[in-house]
Amino acid sequence: MLNIALPKGRLGSEVYRLFADIGCFCRGMEEQGRKLVFEDEQTGMRYLLVKPSDVAIYVERGAADIGVVGKDVLLETEADVYELLDLKLGACRLVAAAREDWTEDSSLPLRVATTYPNVAAKFFSSLNRQIEIIKLNGSVELAPILGLSDVIVDIVETGRTLAENRLRVWMEIEPSTARLIANKSSYRFETELIDGICRKLGERIQVKQ
Repeated sequence: MLNIALPKGRLGSEVYRLFADIGCFCRGMEEQGRKLVFEDEQTGMRYLLVKPSDVAIYVERGAADIGVVGKDVLLETEADVYELLDLKLGACRLVAAAREDWTEDSSLPLRVATTYPNVAAKFFSSLNRQIEIIKLNGSVELAPILGLSDVIVDIVETGRTLAENRLRVWMEIEPSTARLIANKSSYRFETELIDGICRKLGERIQVKQ
């Protein structure tokens, strides 16, 4: 079977609908249950519902042949996979944000709280800015409020969370949308099948736009 890793959660719902539109779907996938593996013997496809941040790992290591993951995750993990298609879903931005009243002191290292340490390190290195990274696993908006950091690097969709916590976007880093990715070995052996899925998804995206 072709193993397809799809993200759970809010992005997952959009992705499931897109795949369903091209005939790749199993009944029950959209339900909020505990089942994580769905098989369609008729089409020879197995769907794995995975934590969004783990999709690239499953695909890179061959547990899944293809998958859907945010560009932000690809940038952070630098997964060794093929990026096949921009699905135009889950649009957000990677940004550096700070308190509304914060002023940068360029004579001091910049304290950066983030769940994206690699993205942050590369971005500020490109600016020749010395930083201290504070790795957090969530609620990074608290860090500048409590004085733990000067800025945060995080994903922003509408900016509402920043505004509610009196934070503002300081610098734009990179836009992010969901991408179709493939394991390099799987793609080599299943080129026709994977390209077919990619083509159908691309056609469907064009119709929806």
